[in-house]
Amino acid sequence: MTQVIAAFFAYFAILLVIGVVSHRRQTSNAEFIVGNRSLNFWLTALSAHASDMSAWLFMGLPMAVFLHGLSGSWIAIGLFIGMFSTWQFVAGKLRTATENYNSYTLSTYFEKRFSDTSGTIRLLTAVMFLFFLSHYLSAALIAMGLLLESVFGIDYYWGLSFATCVVVAYTFGGGFVTIAWTDLFQSLFLLFAIILVPILAFNSLDNGFETMRAVALSKDGYLNLFGDMSTKSIVSSVSLALAWGLGYFGMPHIITKFMGIRDVTEMRKSKYVGMTWQFLALSASISVGLVGGAFFLGNLEKPELVFIEMVKVLFHPFAAGFVLCGVLAANLSTMDSMLLVCASVIGEDLYKRFAGNRSTPLKAVRASRVGVILVAFTALFIAFNKSETILDTVLYAWAGLGSSFGPLVLMSLYFKKANKYGAIAGVFVGGTIACVWPQISSFFTDYDVPAMIPGFFLGLLSIYFVSLATHKKAQIR
Repeated sequence: MTQVIAAFFAYFAILLVIGVVSHRRQTSNAEFIVGNRSLNFWLTALSAHASDMSAWLFMGLPMAVFLHGLSGSWIAIGLFIGMFSTWQFVAGKLRTATENYNSYTLSTYFEKRFSDTSGTIRLLTAVMFLFFLSHYLSAALIAMGLLLESVFGIDYYWGLSFATCVVVAYTFGGGFVTIAWTDLFQSLFLLFAIILVPILAFNSLDNGFETMRAVALSKDGYLNLFGDMSTKSIVSSVSLALAWGLGYFGMPHIITKFMGIRDVTEMRKSKYVGMTWQFLALSASISVGLVGGAFFLGNLEKPELVFIEMVKVLFHPFAAGFVLCGVLAANLSTMDSMLLVCASVIGEDLYKRFAGNRSTPLKAVRASRVGVILVAFTALFIAFNKSETILDTVLYAWAGLGSSFGPLVLMSLYFKKANKYGAIAGVFVGGTIACVWPQISSFFTDYDVPAMIPGFFLGLLSIYFVSLATHKKAQIR
């Protein structure tokens, strides 16, 4: 165990070194929040995708495939299509639009795009960003604490506190650029780990393909994309893919990465670098579940630990500890990006709004840095409760963010008649439906339809129809 813990501390030391090396003094929020739009296409691509992939890549997706076979891969299919669509239809246009409107956060972009001088859009979207992202961040912190406790034997509270301090340190010190460089390292590291493990596990099997085939045939529909091929199974699979895929359009910690690229003409290259990385990562994650079924002959007390248990069997303790840091890499790369978005909302959207003429560029940066600390330790306080509803919290935050902001991002870029009244209606309707759908869904359908689907499309329709209905009123004002 000592060697495993040593590997754990060595990994965090590398992150801090990267943070120190990439650190530069930030004198404006343009530098702190979007790196003064100075990133190359490699950094943009891998930072965006690393921000997306949390520990579920090593635990949630392999567990789904381990238990249900190929039908569990619909999550990956939805994510791949959703991320490609976001690169294709949002990335370049959002980068150009935010620069044209001189905006460094989505809230200020929405305010300027819809000519809202009242501040309603900025405050509404800022508050909702903080609300849903705080839930998302607390879930990531809880997962981190439980992971450190179960894998490294580190006390939950001490491990959680140490991890929080590390991610706060490099986010506080360097902002967007530092996060981009640490995410680059972590994206390559976690990709190496998740590809290596199933290959070694497969090679360790006697009659690899035959063993996998025998285990698969022992479970009904294990190698079928639609499970038992019933209508309910097909609807559930497609709905799951659609729900996860649609969420990308409204994920601030992912789409804000597009705003930092130096040259918008390089967005196409960035897209293909990022999508190649995602394809490899998701394919490897699915392979972990499939190979894990044969490796453990379909029997594992805690299926969500299939990757971790394989690593423990295959590697020397120190090497195992370092490989398992890939799981930490996935979680940290998501946490730091969410933390930066929350900090930017506090510094750029709230502080500037209330400080007015007293605000200066340096004071705004300081406010953002204070925001890093406040949000991180608020989430840490929530995580100390050791909630047992991590998955529910993640799904709640994903649906809330995607339904509230996905339609607004798309309509702001593609619907010229969209106005502030439609924007407010869309955010309110989408967010509300996402929150209450689990309680009311049984009145509308017998199928398991995720909250993202009604929330997203009703939010989209609200923006469209309210904007048309108030078109003349918006022009007068």
